[in-house]
Amino acid sequence: MNRENRWLVFLALPFVLLMSSSIFGQAVQKASFSGYKGVTIGMQMGEARSKLGDAKEKSDAEDYYVYGENETLQVLWAPDKTVRVLSINYIGKNAPSPAEILGTAAEAKQDGSINKIVRYPKLGYWISYLKTGGDDPMTIITVQKMQPGEQ
Repeated sequence: MNRENRWLVFLALPFVLLMSSSIFGQAVQKASFSGYKGVTIGMQMGEARSKLGDAKEKSDAEDYYVYGENETLQVLWAPDKTVRVLSINYIGKNAPSPAEILGTAAEAKQDGSINKIVRYPKLGYWISYLKTGGDDPMTIITVQKMQPGEQ
C-alpha cells in the first residue's frame, strides 16, 4: 500500500468505525431488563411459577403475586401457557430507575412523572416505564411480548 492509500485509510477509519458501531448497535439489540426474578417473556408457565413462588391469585389466564406492601407482580399467560406479560408495580421510591430497566435515561416531567416505552423487535418484546409524580410515586414496569406485525 502506498503512502497516499494509507493516508486515505487513516482518514476513513473514524467514519467506518462510527458507521459499523451504529449498524451493529441496531443489529444486536439488548435490553437492560430481561426479566423479573429469573422469569422472562416466553418462559413456560410451570418454570415461571416455580421461580416466582406462591401466587396470591392464580389462573390459566393470569397470576398475581405480592412481594411485600410496596411490590407486586401480575403475569399474563399466552394461550400456549407461556409468559406473555410481566407487570411489576412498585409503591414509593424503591423502584429501579429507567436506565436500569430501559438501558437509557428517561426525562421526568415537571411533576416528577415519567412515561417511556422502548421496543425491542429483534427480541420480540417491548418495555414500558411509567412513574407517577409526587412524594409517594407508583411505578409500573411492563414487559410485553410483541404480536405478529407489531413494531
